[in-house]
Amino acid sequence: MTEAALASNPVILTDRAAKKIGRVLAKQPAGTVLRIVVAGGGCSGFQYEYKLVQETAANDDLVLAKDSATVLIDALSLEFMGGAEIDYVDDLIGQSFQIKNPNAVASCGCGTSFSVAV
Repeated sequence: MTEAALASNPVILTDRAAKKIGRVLAKQPAGTVLRIVVAGGGCSGFQYEYKLVQETAANDDLVLAKDSATVLIDALSLEFMGGAEIDYVDDLIGQSFQIKNPNAVASCGCGTSFSVAV
């Protein structure tokens, strides 16, 4: 995704997600960030991976920083996530990070894997 396309279709980190990520990162060693990766696999073709890592952003990473939360998304994953919203949900079913991805044409029942139109 080009910079112009990303600027017009950014990835959004909600306040709820930022607060939860900040609480998680506060319990980790200094310099830890959350990296979100789109990887092949899952029952629908692609799946999101969430990793706590101690690394600096690569030149082509998208860096989402809000409050005490820092999220990194690599350029390849951004191709699949343009316009997505990263949220945190705490309801009767449970607690989880959820990515509302407008590029996904189908997803599995648990919401962790998705497919895109080719």
